[in-house]
Amino acid sequence: MKHYRITVNGTSYDVTVEELGASKYVPATSGASTPTSAAPSVAGPATAPEAAPQPASAQSVPAKPAASAANGGSVTTVKSPMPGTVVAFKVIVGQKVKRGDVLLLLEAMKMENEIVAPQDGTVVALRVAASAAVNTGDALVDLA
Repeated sequence: MKHYRITVNGTSYDVTVEELGASKYVPATSGASTPTSAAPSVAGPATAPEAAPQPASAQSVPAKPAASAANGGSVTTVKSPMPGTVVAFKVIVGQKVKRGDVLLLLEAMKMENEIVAPQDGTVVALRVAASAAVNTGDALVDLA
């Protein structure tokens, strides 16, 4: 068992953790039997944990393609996966993008989330302005 003192919002908590395997830990004081993954403890100064990767479904949600008058192809509308505020665009109209390229930054719950291109294409339109508040499902960028 390992003993830790954790301070959250100025309140200190003594925590005992039981080691189950190489990287599985369970709080010994909780009645829960569900293990959680954690990195093994290393002596030294505490560092901030790395951000967990976002699932692909939370990064961007393409809409159903609509007919494009310009080239007879289809236009994909990238929609907001969550409510938040558009911090900055990383693309301009006419720019070619590849699948996974960052289109814009969306701040939600004090965290900046990268909204990425769901497919290769060209930016046809920026549907919102920087610093605009958006809701889940609002159109952000059109790709052709």
